[in-house]
Amino acid sequence: MSAITIVADNKIPFLQGALESHADIRYLPAKEITHERVKDADALIIRTRTVCNAELLEHTNVKFIATATIGYDHIDASYCRENNIRWVSAPGCNSSSVMQYVASALLALAKEKSVDLSKRTLGIVGVGNVGKKVARLAELLGMDVLCNDPPRMRTESGLDFVSLDEILAECDIITLHVPLTHQGADTTYRLVNEDFFSQVKKGTILLNTSRGAVVDSSALKQAIKSGTVGATILDVWEHEPEIDRELLQLVDIATPHIAGYSADGKANGTSVCVRAVSDFFNLEMPASWYPEIPQALQAMNIVIYGNGKSLQEILYEACLRTYDIRFDDAKLRQSPETFEQQRSDYYVRREFPCYEIVLQHPEREAEFALRNLGFTLINTEQ
Repeated sequence: MSAITIVADNKIPFLQGALESHADIRYLPAKEITHERVKDADALIIRTRTVCNAELLEHTNVKFIATATIGYDHIDASYCRENNIRWVSAPGCNSSSVMQYVASALLALAKEKSVDLSKRTLGIVGVGNVGKKVARLAELLGMDVLCNDPPRMRTESGLDFVSLDEILAECDIITLHVPLTHQGADTTYRLVNEDFFSQVKKGTILLNTSRGAVVDSSALKQAIKSGTVGATILDVWEHEPEIDRELLQLVDIATPHIAGYSADGKANGTSVCVRAVSDFFNLEMPASWYPEIPQALQAMNIVIYGNGKSLQEILYEACLRTYDIRFDDAKLRQSPETFEQQRSDYYVRREFPCYEIVLQHPEREAEFALRNLGFTLINTEQ
């Protein structure tokens, strides 16, 4: 068969060079992936910034769409089904990256505010690939964990889910890991609103790494100002990249939608897309294809002196040596108008399994926690 034509977002990492010997591939900025530019394309490889609906796809040659993201609310699934356009996303590709982000955020905030996380209850709203890893993180930190996931609660027996009302009443910290949906019994659009805040414990800490529109920004600002919300960590924003500057000043940790932006998570998403396109068009790419990931700038070996330190202090040191969220927070505050550029030019961040830790004077609890987070422990000394 003749070579297929692919239009790809030029900010998808590790993609260039992968498919060139099998296809005619054109790389474009997301804003230039328009109807006119994709008319003759057989396939699209995109990110969330490209909305795949009738406006983009009507009267085009597109047969297949691969999005290098876990979310897919930018794809009109009904339109694609009605027009025989297949699509795939990359569920779970960056789940470990988001867990790493949550670890850094919780530990940095806890240190700043002198919070003992082991005496707090974490509520997880949305217990998919990310939520399950965040639950494990919280358990390793000694936290009590409550999980809310209505779709899973209805279809899976034997799992210990609770209602959202119970999350709001019982939890000191609430973290959101839901897809953005606008209709149906489980709609998440502005799930976090005035009514939500009227039910939470006073001083609740809120984290959102899901989608900006899951939280009503106006209601959140009022909840922060009134003290209903004691601290806020936001990676996603309504109307991004044009973010609410007043809200930016009110939250405790602010980042430009990069929770899932580890190099490992990006490589996972790209590999899913490459393999899916290859399978659909019979391009005969190696089934084991995976991009080569560059090393992080910081040292990949970490020495921690555990003597006299609590588990939380040891995990703080380990996690923030791999990813210090305060760097991304400072950069966004300094230049919120470059939100999109900060995402595009994001540095190489590696996940926990890429690091080796020498833990001197270790406690068994710390060794167990570090290994279960994915770290490699070497040469531990008593």
